Amino acid sequence: MAERRRLLNLGYRMLGSVQDAEDVVQETYARWYALSEAQQRVIVTPLAWLTRVASRICLDQLASARVRRERYTGEWLPEPVRGGTTWTSAAGAGRTSGTGGDDPADRITLDESVSMGMLVILDSVTPAERVAFVLHDVFGTPFTEIAETVGRSPAACRQLASSARRRLAERRPVGGTTTEHRQVVSAFREACETGDLDSLVALLDPAVESRSDGGGKVRAALRPIAGADKVARFLLGLLRREPDVELVEEDINGTPGVTVAIAGTTIAVLAADVRDGLITDLWLVVNPDKLRAWTGTSTDTPTAR
Repeated sequence: MAERRRLLNLGYRMLGSVQDAEDVVQETYARWYALSEAQQRVIVTPLAWLTRVASRICLDQLASARVRRERYTGEWLPEPVRGGTTWTSAAGAGRTSGTGGDDPADRITLDESVSMGMLVILDSVTPAERVAFVLHDVFGTPFTEIAETVGRSPAACRQLASSARRRLAERRPVGGTTTEHRQVVSAFREACETGDLDSLVALLDPAVESRSDGGGKVRAALRPIAGADKVARFLLGLLRREPDVELVEEDINGTPGVTVAIAGTTIAVLAADVRDGLITDLWLVVNPDKLRAWTGTSTDTPTAR
């Protein structure tokens, strides 16, 4: 169980997709069981072997991701991960998210390394930088072992991780506290529910950017929307088109966010970054293939990336 959970967490941080991470875990174990018993006995630390194989599979997938993205309709965003419970709702009553019965080995550990902002920025670095950073900074893997995975020297791997770390620091300065984040998200939900344009604009950073992922399956903005007034009008326009919408404040990738439901079915997940009491980034996922944690559905083929 511990090995499977580690590999799933590793794959999600590498690829930003739970389904792709599950595929990586299955392929990794398939390669392990393809070894003879004699070959398995030679491996002193099976977990290190499994981690190295899973990382190489992820590296191969990341290397071809740019080609797949060219076929993706609009913005590509990471698949959101649901928190343990909702902590408030439009009706004012908290409720359990329904994840308590899941196999612990199939859960993603929620921390800063899986926040939507972190994953979006990691998607902009090179595959080798992402692998080196995730392995070292998140999982504490020595650079000597990372070198075997990426096929470079330990010194080069150290530079790769440093480059990714620098990119993260430049594009994602340290934000506020979780309490502040939650308060801002609560006010954001209320402004969206009431349709109060001025209140909504006041909660948004003047340079806020909103990105939407519909995957060509659901109508969504194909390009980023920038500016507080434009983003606010875009969001309120979306909500006005849907009757009987329920907005629920819920932990998304370990930080407070909002889900949008109609007749009890979640149709959108919205994650946000908050700094200095204002929302600086919004990520709206409406692609149904990426809402399995809320809808309980699955697909027969890996989610397009």
